[in-house]
Amino acid sequence: MGAPMARRLLAAGHPVTVWNRDFSKAQALVSDGAAIAETAAAAATGCDIVFTMLSDGKAVDAVLFSGGVADVLAKGAIVIDSSSISPLIARDHSARLKALGIKHVDAPVSGGVVGAGAGTLAIMAGGDADVIDELSDVFAVLGRVTHVGPSGAGQICKLANQQIVAITIGAVAEAMMLVEAGGASREKFREAIRGGFAESRILELHGARMVKRDFTPGGPSKLQLKDLDAVKEMAGLFSLDLPLTEQVRREFFDFVAGGGGDTDHSGLLLHLEAMNAAKGGEGNNG
Repeated sequence: MGAPMARRLLAAGHPVTVWNRDFSKAQALVSDGAAIAETAAAAATGCDIVFTMLSDGKAVDAVLFSGGVADVLAKGAIVIDSSSISPLIARDHSARLKALGIKHVDAPVSGGVVGAGAGTLAIMAGGDADVIDELSDVFAVLGRVTHVGPSGAGQICKLANQQIVAITIGAVAEAMMLVEAGGASREKFREAIRGGFAESRILELHGARMVKRDFTPGGPSKLQLKDLDAVKEMAGLFSLDLPLTEQVRREFFDFVAGGGGDTDHSGLLLHLEAMNAAKGGEGNNG
């Protein structure tokens, strides 16, 4: 999602320097006007605003601190972390940067690659309200920002978003299996309920993936599992029992353990089909 976000910023006239551990991903943005840096620290040098969009908290920590980004930023610079990481790690990063005179906003996003390209992301921002207001013109290029609370609040809201996404993917997948087992068309079922109480972006986008059986990753299942593991950690911290979330987390765990980690998270359907086939149920009717 970082690439289409960068393209939106470039198209709006913002100068953007990019770095990625995979150089080819950074190289792909040159034609859009981006400059390329050889290291993360080089990309951040001289910048007023730095975005991070990385796989997990360890990666963000490595880039900001081990990778030297925090060392090259001037006092008053702002780090916007749009990765999906633990709220505890986000708060730790915020405190460490604050000690260096650097501002920090945890601003994970929802909307997928499609939303990133269209500039319609839902941006959940945690941190100081004045800093978030200061960034309003930048966020406006990317989507709709909501200040959800203090440092770490953006990440807890992102995890809650991922709960809903995962559970809804599971519900749509199970419904697809039920209607086909009963002799109905999955495609026509999806058409029939569009606009009703079951309507959602999951039904619209991931339901279409399930009908077409196109599970090319937009959101890999291993990252969905990573977020659900973080939800489980937070639920333990808050002494919450979240049975629906825990059940779908177990299904994603089994799917990833069985080799589905790089499959789109809508591919949970494949796991549920295989599970039923093993029990002599519907299986994969293609």
